[in-house]
Amino acid sequence: MTPPGWHPDPGHSGIGPAQERWWDGTRWTDQLRVPPATVRRRRMRVGAGITAGVVLLAAVGGGAFLLGQDSGGRTDGATAGPAPTGPSSGPSSGAPGGPGAPEDGEEGGGQAPDQKMPPTEEGYATDLASGISLPVPKGWTGSSGVVGAGLTTGEYPCPGDAGQKCVRGGVFSAPAAALDLKAATAEEAAKKDIAVNAAESYGEAIYEGITSHRTLKSEAVTVAGQKGYLVRWEVVTKKGDDGYVESLAFPSPTAKGQLVVIRSGFDINDKAPKLSVLEDIKKGIKAASGAGAGSVGSGGNA
Repeated sequence: MTPPGWHPDPGHSGIGPAQERWWDGTRWTDQLRVPPATVRRRRMRVGAGITAGVVLLAAVGGGAFLLGQDSGGRTDGATAGPAPTGPSSGPSSGAPGGPGAPEDGEEGGGQAPDQKMPPTEEGYATDLASGISLPVPKGWTGSSGVVGAGLTTGEYPCPGDAGQKCVRGGVFSAPAAALDLKAATAEEAAKKDIAVNAAESYGEAIYEGITSHRTLKSEAVTVAGQKGYLVRWEVVTKKGDDGYVESLAFPSPTAKGQLVVIRSGFDINDKAPKLSVLEDIKKGIKAASGAGAGSVGSGGNA
C-alpha cells in the first residue's frame, strides 16, 4: 500500500503541466499542486521576480518597470485593458540571472517546453501553481501564468531611466517557494517579504533608494477562504513618486501545505489607482476555476 503523500496525478489529461495529487492512504483527494521542483526550476532569479516566463518584471510594485511580457499569457477578458509593451531589453534582461536566464542545467529560460498556459477565465488572471485567480479591474492588464500571475496599470517613463517603463499600480502572485521565501506561517512570510518587496519596487535601480518607511497595516486577513496575513508600508523615495507596498501571504486554497505570496505596489500620485482598488482586488481573489477538479478513482491503491 502506498503511504499518504503527493504522487503524479493519475487523472492528468496531458493538457498543461504535469501535477501531483494528494493520496491520503486510501483514496485520491481533490488537492492538486504543481511539483515544487518544477516551481523552483522555473523561478527567475531577479529580485522580486515574479516567476515563470510569462510575467517578466524586474520588480512588482507601482514602480515596477516592465522588461517584457508574453502576450499569450494576457487575460483578454472584458475587464482587461490593453497589454503594456516593455523594451526588449532592460537593466537586468541581458545580465546573468536576469529575467529568462536559465537555471543550472537548463538550456533556456521562460516557460518549460511541457508547460502550457493555464486556461484563463474572463476577467481574471490565473496563477496555476498557486491555485488562485486575481480579478482584473477595469482598464488594467491581467497576465496568467503556469507559475505566477500579475495585474498592472498606468504605464509611464521611469523617473530614473526614461528609457524604461514603470507602472502606477501592480499586483503579482507567486508561490512562496518560487521566491525562496522560507516561512512556516502566513504572518512570518508577509513580515519577511515586505522589505524585499519595497526594495525591489522602489529601490536603487529606478528610484535611487528608499529614505524611510512607515507601517500602515500589519494584520490578519482572510483571502480566498484562507486565513492569511498582510503588511503594508508607505515608502519615501529619493527620486520620483513615493509609494505604497504590500505583502500578503496565505495558504493556497488548492495546494496543501503551500503558501502563496501576493506583492502589491501603488504610486502615491493623482494618476495612480486608489488603495480602495487594492482592497477590491483582495476581496475578489478566489481559487482558480477548475483547480482540484476532475474525476479520478475515489478509492484503490496509488
